[in-house]
Amino acid sequence: MNRKKFTELVNERVVIVDGATGTEFAKNGMPQGVSPELWALENPGVVRQIHDAYIAAGSDIVYIPSFGGNRFKLEEFGLAGRLNEINCTLARTVKENVGGRALAFGDLAPTGQFVEPFGDLGFEEVVKVYKEQVQALLDGGVDGFVIETMLDLQETRAAVLAVRETCDLPLMASLTFDENMRTLTGNDPLSALITLQALGVDAFGCNCSTGPQQMIELMKTIKPYAKIPLLAKPNAGMPKLIDGKTVFDLDPDKFAGFTEALVSAGANIIGGCCGTTPEHIRAQAAAAAKLKPIRPQITAVSAVSAARCTCLLGPEQPFRVIGERINPTGKKALQAELREGKFGIVRQYADEQAAAGAAILDVNMGLSGIDEKAMMREAVNLLTQGTAPPLCIDSTDSEVIETALRLYPGRALVNSISAEKDRLEKTLPIAAKYGAMFILLPLTDEGIPATAAARIEVVKKIFAAARSYGYEREDIILDALIMTVSSHQAAARVALDLIEWGSREFGVNTVCGLSNVSFGMPERQWINAGLLGMALGRGLNMAIANPASELLMALIAAGDVLSGRDVKMRRYVEKFSGDAAAGTAKKAEVSPAQRVFDCVVTGDEEGMEKAVAAALGTGIPAGKLVDESLIPAINKVGELYDCRKYFLPQLIMGADAMRRGFELLEPHLAAAGRTEVKAKKAVVILATVEGDIHDIGKNIVSLMLRNYGFEVVDLGKDVSAARIVNAAREHRAKIVGLSALMTTTMVRMEDVVKLARREGLNDLKIMIGGAVVDQAYAERIGADAYAADAMESVRLAQRFSQNQST
Repeated sequence: MNRKKFTELVNERVVIVDGATGTEFAKNGMPQGVSPELWALENPGVVRQIHDAYIAAGSDIVYIPSFGGNRFKLEEFGLAGRLNEINCTLARTVKENVGGRALAFGDLAPTGQFVEPFGDLGFEEVVKVYKEQVQALLDGGVDGFVIETMLDLQETRAAVLAVRETCDLPLMASLTFDENMRTLTGNDPLSALITLQALGVDAFGCNCSTGPQQMIELMKTIKPYAKIPLLAKPNAGMPKLIDGKTVFDLDPDKFAGFTEALVSAGANIIGGCCGTTPEHIRAQAAAAAKLKPIRPQITAVSAVSAARCTCLLGPEQPFRVIGERINPTGKKALQAELREGKFGIVRQYADEQAAAGAAILDVNMGLSGIDEKAMMREAVNLLTQGTAPPLCIDSTDSEVIETALRLYPGRALVNSISAEKDRLEKTLPIAAKYGAMFILLPLTDEGIPATAAARIEVVKKIFAAARSYGYEREDIILDALIMTVSSHQAAARVALDLIEWGSREFGVNTVCGLSNVSFGMPERQWINAGLLGMALGRGLNMAIANPASELLMALIAAGDVLSGRDVKMRRYVEKFSGDAAAGTAKKAEVSPAQRVFDCVVTGDEEGMEKAVAAALGTGIPAGKLVDESLIPAINKVGELYDCRKYFLPQLIMGADAMRRGFELLEPHLAAAGRTEVKAKKAVVILATVEGDIHDIGKNIVSLMLRNYGFEVVDLGKDVSAARIVNAAREHRAKIVGLSALMTTTMVRMEDVVKLARREGLNDLKIMIGGAVVDQAYAERIGADAYAADAMESVRLAQRFSQNQST
């Protein structure tokens, strides 16, 4: 099936996908601890039976059981060498069986690795791994692809690129969001949607983790911004343990009872995940047969996104400032740092501009004597680890732009595309491939047109070229190309006329570089402010500027009030009332101890060495820096994580920075007679229980515990109760952490608890974690605690360690 026919099918009626596969395999005899893909290969009759049942129940699409068929997952079973055979044969077997009764989609899923910038695995390596699997599934004759149960947007992007660079079949992408509508690495649904629909997926949605009620709210949240169909594949409610068996709390009728609400919320494609059976799908399909899907209401959306936030653009949105400071031109200190390969000032400028109100950050690494492409790559990696706003990639080199766009885990803005031959032939196709918005610069190979009318013709030429790549007006920002009035006084009027035409007649976002107009003039801020006021009246809705200018930001706030973009004047009142207004005063100089604190809170591991040296240089004792800077700072990071202002990447960055601080202070502490940093805290045994092959959550806990000074013995996954208890005794461990992600393996946790108590390890503290367990389950099996996330695991370990040492 081609992509056009897929879209027509989804627009015509509610499309039904299948339900759970893994639990159906288990019902049919698949033992724990084996490769599900190999088992499916060796038991084709069971696969046929399950798919036949789902198709009879009403499924239009069934997933080929290739969920763990990528190289990294198969390596865990020594099967990497059989990747092509397993994936191709599974695809061919399923395709032959369904025989046109349903579509057979190849299933791609997480590799279980951490991908840069969050992890150590290179982005291109992940793309390569997915391409291997994609090609094998293509050889087996798949009708399309689904990327599902994804925990990280960047890894999802790698899988999307692998598919799109290999074929042009229909592609659905589905992430797993928790009850707070965040993935494991903090991605929100809107940012994921904006990013992936721009990158070329044909349907976007969510699966697993929650039941249908929670997915209804998620669908409502993102439907207004979706130009593609939405997919919802919920669990059959929440798992419960009854008589030693895992049972989900929604039977087929209750599960199907949410169908109308899901479709009304915007779901075009529905099915089931954990706990669902052919009977669940039969009931759901019957309910859906009476419903008409809500087609996407838009064909384009004016928005850029970062991994964890989205910036909406347009005349009804707030005026947006693109922070201009991350550009080495005229900045000697930044130039010097970049030539040394350092990014401390880049980080500083990003943080300052975001705090001052920049909605987007322009990033330019154009500097003689450096590798611009390599430095841009490093800058993008740095700025996407935290909560930085979306990025504007600024370069005249198309290769630099592609390097940045390929790596960037969001929908970026490109600065810029003109009518110059190189930009139209090289940069425009690159921007289109990665779905980036772009700034349209009315410039030709002959230069800058002198009149507004001439510039309008250039704009139309560029837009015509962009339309051939699928661009709409919403995807473009017109740069007014403001020149300095000191050499040509009519320059401002020409630009203002172009702004008015672009915003009122042509219907695009408009932007200008405010500082250009006053070059060479005294008291430049007044000219800049005057231009801004006039441009606001002509329809300008964006500016490339320094958000540290209080005058400009105040004018922008006032303009939003007067234009009606600040509804009920809430943002203006918040900005200029009480403590907020006082906050605009010049900040006091940051103390050396505060800089150490700030390095941890912002995750600035690189800047820690300089901060610690400066603090020690002023005579602050090393012990005081530990007690009053490092420890309070990491506690602050934990607080920000708890209230969902920080997410897993910032949590780990903060822990890394704290660890670096301890390393730098350790010799000074030892010299002063303090030895607590050298002394390891309690030994913690970590393991994913027997039969369970998921360990990404456990690995995060391991990393966090080590950063907090615990000695961790990680036994890996699929670990028997006997081995866990023996390791606890051998290493004299005080704490054991158990992980399970499968409802069929969570029962093995109780085996560990019972064995430990039976063998007299009554002082051993056992904490459990994983998506399928909770505090009630911990109490039921006799575990000492349930940890909802990595930070809670650290807090529990600290508490257990302190209690046992007193």
